[in-house]
Amino acid sequence: MFEIGDYVLNATNGICKISEIVELDMSGDKQLRSYFLLRPVEEENDRVYIPVDNADKRIRKVITQDEAQAVLDRVPEIEALAVNNEKERETRYKEAVRSCEPDSVISLLKCLHIRNEQRAQAGKKATAVDERYGKMAEHNLNAELAFVLEKDKQEIKDIIHDML
Repeated sequence: MFEIGDYVLNATNGICKISEIVELDMSGDKQLRSYFLLRPVEEENDRVYIPVDNADKRIRKVITQDEAQAVLDRVPEIEALAVNNEKERETRYKEAVRSCEPDSVISLLKCLHIRNEQRAQAGKKATAVDERYGKMAEHNLNAELAFVLEKDKQEIKDIIHDML
C-alpha cells in the first residue's frame, strides 16, 4: 500500500515522506518489527516511526491535485460538524482531526467557525479546546492542499475561510 518515496499525511506530524523501512525493537522484548521511517516535510530533521503492519490506521497518502480541487469545490456543501453534547465535544473534534479526511476536517472547521461567531456575539472568547483542535485541523488541511496544489498555505487558508 505504501512505498518508499510516498508522501503521506499523519494527523500529528502533517505531511511526511516515507524515507525507508527499518527493523527496530521498540518494545524492548527483542523482537524486531518493521517500521516506516517518515520525514515531516516541514521538519526534515525530525523522524517519525510508524509500524508497517498498522500504517493504514495512522497514515494515508496525500490526495491528488484533482482530489484537492474537488475538496475546495465541495466546501460550501459540507455540513458543519454537529455536537449536541458538550461532554462529547473534544472526542468529536479529535476524531475529525485524526481521520485526516478533508471533508471531516472542513466539517469541524465549519462547526468551530459558527461556534466562535456565536461566542463572540455573546462576548465570550473561543475555548481552549476549540482553539487547539481548530489549529490542528487548519494546519493539516492547509498544508496538504497547499502542498498538492503548489500554493501558499495562507492562500489556501483564505480560500477556505471565505467559503465557511
